[in-house]
Amino acid sequence: MRRSKYRRPSSSRMPSWLTGRRRILAAVATLAVFGGIVAVTQVSSASTTKTQKKALSACDNIATPPKTKLSTKTKPGTYTTNGGPNGAKITQHADDGAGDVPSVDTLRQRCRDWVMTNVGGGKNNSAGNNGGGASSAPAADPSASAADPSASASAGNGGNNGGGNNGGGNATTQPTAAPTDSGAATSPPPGAGLGVLTNSCSTSTLAPHTGFQDGDRCVSTEFGEVGVAANNPSLLITDSPKSVQVNTPFTLKVSTRNLIRDRFLAAGAGGYYVESSVLANGIERGHFHTACRMLSNTSEAPDPSPVPAFFVATEDKKGGATPDVVTIQVPGLPTTGTAQCASWAGDGSHRIPMMQRANQLPAFDSTRITVRN
Repeated sequence: MRRSKYRRPSSSRMPSWLTGRRRILAAVATLAVFGGIVAVTQVSSASTTKTQKKALSACDNIATPPKTKLSTKTKPGTYTTNGGPNGAKITQHADDGAGDVPSVDTLRQRCRDWVMTNVGGGKNNSAGNNGGGASSAPAADPSASAADPSASASAGNGGNNGGGNNGGGNATTQPTAAPTDSGAATSPPPGAGLGVLTNSCSTSTLAPHTGFQDGDRCVSTEFGEVGVAANNPSLLITDSPKSVQVNTPFTLKVSTRNLIRDRFLAAGAGGYYVESSVLANGIERGHFHTACRMLSNTSEAPDPSPVPAFFVATEDKKGGATPDVVTIQVPGLPTTGTAQCASWAGDGSHRIPMMQRANQLPAFDSTRITVRN
């Protein structure tokens, strides 16, 4: 049978324009496109591998964790005791966990695991990249030992610039976890792979702290400098009365060691939590506080919100490595009952100074005074 010249072309046939030379050119163009995709993928893979290798090299430099002195009479390790609410068991961590030291091999493996999850093609959920609440940052968990020099991040200490500059993440050392386009070495942030919730205000939903006495804020000021154990501040109330009469002046004597009492930023002026810890020849620069409050009873922790009956901050341009004694004049206490009087050291913006070891006592002391008619 003769085919009609008006017969519709089959839909499965190649279009008439894609024949001969045009067909060859289209095939070449298609190959070029796929070749470009393969090339880009290979370059991206090579960049990722290079970045990961540099990050992993930081893991290989993790040093053996430093040994620390442990308390002499404490049962070692983690254990439980009775005495919790309703007879519940209480978990006790001897020396604040200072004896639970992992091996260097364990630390390095934690570091490698962190790198493979967060660097290159991983999730990269490091602090500073999470936009949500503070609970979203387990991946920011650091893998390096405190003894690892590669774990230190660059200083971004905007907190030293005074009140009002504590923007979320603005004054914070950001973890150097995110790889850069140049493939620069990536150092895992500190924390030893312990599931750190966050170490930056960039993961907080709270407003930045302003340097004034605000609550529900996130403080981005860096902790700052910490001295060696022998140079860490200590404090003791060396003399106080056992009882006093209502509204009658009395004195407390306070001794400080390793505290240069020359640094004080007034909280009312915006100097609260804005300055990092600063050492002078290894000794903390700051001041100390003394306060007295009346206790409603002595069988439970007191309500922290009421203002105390007495509070002063002592900045007398003295102090240092050698212990000395300062006399504090208390003008009297308002009611009968039991008063708690305490003294504690503060850095430039009022925080108790840091210590090298977790099982050191902070520079704090407290005493009870009976107030009678």
